[in-house]
Amino acid sequence: MIADDPYLVLRLAADARDLRAAQRLRYEVFVEELGGDGPLVDHAARLEADAFDPVFDHLLLVDTRRDPAALRDVVGVYRLLPGDRLASGGRFYSETEYDLTVLRRSGRRLLELGRSCVHRDYRGGMAMFHLWNGLADYVLDRGIEVLFGSASFHGTDVAALAMPLSYLHHACLAPPELRVRAQPGHFQRMDLIAPQAIDRRAAMVATPSLIKAYLRLGGFVGEGAWIDRAFNTTDVCLVMDTAKMSEKHRAFYLRKHGASR
Repeated sequence: MIADDPYLVLRLAADARDLRAAQRLRYEVFVEELGGDGPLVDHAARLEADAFDPVFDHLLLVDTRRDPAALRDVVGVYRLLPGDRLASGGRFYSETEYDLTVLRRSGRRLLELGRSCVHRDYRGGMAMFHLWNGLADYVLDRGIEVLFGSASFHGTDVAALAMPLSYLHHACLAPPELRVRAQPGHFQRMDLIAPQAIDRRAAMVATPSLIKAYLRLGGFVGEGAWIDRAFNTTDVCLVMDTAKMSEKHRAFYLRKHGASR
């Protein structure tokens, strides 16, 4: 139970029903709203699924007033995969888009994030804040050192995204030891506009809120975007080293951890 709303509960998915409820919300957001698709999307059942779901933890924000039998109770989701859970030869979801060699060779405790979304009726309120509280608990409880994952701009028109992509490349590029790189084939260079020609304010307005939230916590982006035409998105890989957060960012992050207890 969340202190400021007795009807909202934050927890990990416990069974197949919980996973289906998460997949139903993902379908409503990623498929119905944003026009995405994929080989395992079940349009008849209205579920957005993929082959990686069984190995991830699924952090759920549940509204207990909504009908669980109709899979309507989950109003926020975050998909989480600790690196130590990968079997020998296993791979992260992000490796379909990015070369993660620098992270894998680092020997540090990794956590992949993804499929974050909130029901349309709960946006603009506290839902994402509560999910971040839960993420902070998860990270601190497990001693995670590096967080990473793909985050998306809607659409695949690179010209329309030139300003924010260029700003991210010039101002937020990860240091070499964290600099993952988009895989060949769908690689899209991000340095499309010269630094002196970038309008920072316009770039930030055009950047999704989730990406800005990671950047405020001291996150970086990898090299190159990845064009996902099936999902109708242009993806960047966000990377955050918890040891390199500024004191301001660290205090903010730890306050979230305390607030969710």
